[in-house]
Amino acid sequence: MKIKLDENLPESLAVALRDRGHEVDTVADEGLQGHPDNDVWSAAQSEGRFLITQDLDFSDVRQFCPGTHAGLLLVRLNVPGRLALLQRIDALFATESVEQWQRCFVVVTDHKIRVRTVQR
Repeated sequence: MKIKLDENLPESLAVALRDRGHEVDTVADEGLQGHPDNDVWSAAQSEGRFLITQDLDFSDVRQFCPGTHAGLLLVRLNVPGRLALLQRIDALFATESVEQWQRCFVVVTDHKIRVRTVQR
């Protein structure tokens, strides 16, 4: 899976996901730190990458309607420290069929996963 990690996620997550066989770019890799969300979104979409972020600016499912993009995972943990983020997201990629999340809008909390798929 082609993935882009937003700047609000630990670099160690990129390493963990690469170790799982995914092609991972980060906002830092591309020098997009501090750039507007539109720039990050455009970069992810132009490369066909599934964006993983904690940024609530990406939380509007009407704006990021499933099927109109490469995919979006919004992570909302109660205590989003680096280790907690790494463990939660790495566990998802170890146990879930994340390839099926492409073109979907996914919200992950400490205990739940909500996947909004393309409406047919």
